[in-house]
Amino acid sequence: MGQKTHPFGFRVGITQTHRSRWYAPKALYGELLVEDYKIRAFVDNRLNRTPPFAAVSDIQIERTREELKVIIKTARPGLVIGPKGAEVDRLTEELQYMTGRKVAISIIEIKNPDQDAQLIAEAIAEQLKKRASYRRLIKMRAEGAMQAGAKGIRILCGGRLGGAEMTRRVDNRLGSMPLSSLQANIDYGFAEAKTTYGQIGVKVWIYKGMFESGDDEESTDAAGGRARARGRR
Repeated sequence: MGQKTHPFGFRVGITQTHRSRWYAPKALYGELLVEDYKIRAFVDNRLNRTPPFAAVSDIQIERTREELKVIIKTARPGLVIGPKGAEVDRLTEELQYMTGRKVAISIIEIKNPDQDAQLIAEAIAEQLKKRASYRRLIKMRAEGAMQAGAKGIRILCGGRLGGAEMTRRVDNRLGSMPLSSLQANIDYGFAEAKTTYGQIGVKVWIYKGMFESGDDEESTDAAGGRARARGRR
């Protein structure tokens, strides 16, 4: 049997912070959890699945008693903000109408999209929909990530690749990938390509270095304005 675990969930509270940061009484907890899911689905659909296709890789949520703060990590901040901030204002109004709360949106630019696992997975899935050669595509993306400064990358695609009758998996690895080390800074992304001959899954793991040695680029979490959760010494 496979002994797999989610690379992000494995490290939450040790070297990674939660993507939703708030406290709630027992009676409200379920309602707010569902609201978080709906906010993420709405923002993803609004910015990633329809124009302006803003390459959003992560949506973090913080709540206080008065305010709901949505932090959007994107490779194309200009498309999220829009001319004179029109797009972000409209998104704020839509979220306020949806949740009935005061909403503030904060945008963080991803300076190196070639090192973001979610963006790479989305890009591969998009190209697979257009019937691109999957072997060439996977190889190019893996080499691009290594050139951008990654210490290791693994790309796994599964499904009816190339329209084949039987499903199969293609696994490409470059560099090292210490998945069982809690101090390793591993970025993980997953996307699905809905093609005419079936659904193809794309998983991407990127190893960026060890947290304790200071190799990671984001030693402090700019989104929350606080230090990232640290490992035990």
